[in-house]
Amino acid sequence: MTLTEIKALLAGEPTGAQLEELARDDRAGVRKLLASYHSRQARALQERERYDALLALERQYLALPGVQYVAGLDEAGRGPLAGPLVIAGVILPPDGDAAFLPGLNDSKKLSAVRREALYPRILEQALAVMVNVVSIANIDRENIYHATQEGMEQILTRLRVAEEKAPAGCMAGGPQVALVDAMHPRVPGIETVPIVHGDALSASIAAASVVAKVTRDRMMVALDRVYPGYGLAQNKGYGSQLHMDAIREKGATKIHRRSYEPIRSLNLPPVAPRGNYLFTPVDGVEDAGLQAVLEDLEAR
Repeated sequence: MTLTEIKALLAGEPTGAQLEELARDDRAGVRKLLASYHSRQARALQERERYDALLALERQYLALPGVQYVAGLDEAGRGPLAGPLVIAGVILPPDGDAAFLPGLNDSKKLSAVRREALYPRILEQALAVMVNVVSIANIDRENIYHATQEGMEQILTRLRVAEEKAPAGCMAGGPQVALVDAMHPRVPGIETVPIVHGDALSASIAAASVVAKVTRDRMMVALDRVYPGYGLAQNKGYGSQLHMDAIREKGATKIHRRSYEPIRSLNLPPVAPRGNYLFTPVDGVEDAGLQAVLEDLEAR
């Protein structure tokens, strides 16, 4: 075989016999291609083992009597001065081979490009996904901690695995256990397990962190076009120098949190009361639920 043919073969799934034959080939180019192939295989195995370890907590609780589904919950946007809080709940298949998500990790450890690549795969592979966009009015009224807890409780009361998504031997329904990143929502019939740095320890929480982060980042990019000059597409509502200067020069908008400084000291009237928005996402901002949120936030 030519080197081009060998390269194409190794890009697929060569058999053991083919690999043995290539190992006997003394051409330097073949040895280089084989070394690259084995290096890729080793990295792939290492990543599968890492992902399998991320499912350990889920499997621990799934082994308990009466537990059929374990959800993971996480949020994005507790600290920013502007924009809503976004919470996501995800139920992943417990079998890593059934839903292998290479590269899944705490969203804060991933680049924006990597998060965007993982997002549609999570939506495709997960048994259930739900997003809750917590309104600015609720954040200001409840404070961020209680608004987050309430938003997570709303997700858990509605997160369901549909019949067509239920694995063999399982029924449609909601989770019996929820793994949550350092929060403790309370929902009757669901055991909630707060885990510090859970997005780095649980595949379900990590998946929820990616969904929440991507959803919120897309919202802030869209809102940057409605409220220009605050740098929202870049700072995502956090207090960058550009953002702080814009607040001093232009004032606060309807998407700024009145309970956060320096907006609080401006003594502005509260934003209009709004409920939270819960929806099942699809891949893209054209999703009806997300579009409804944006239209409401964009209305002046």
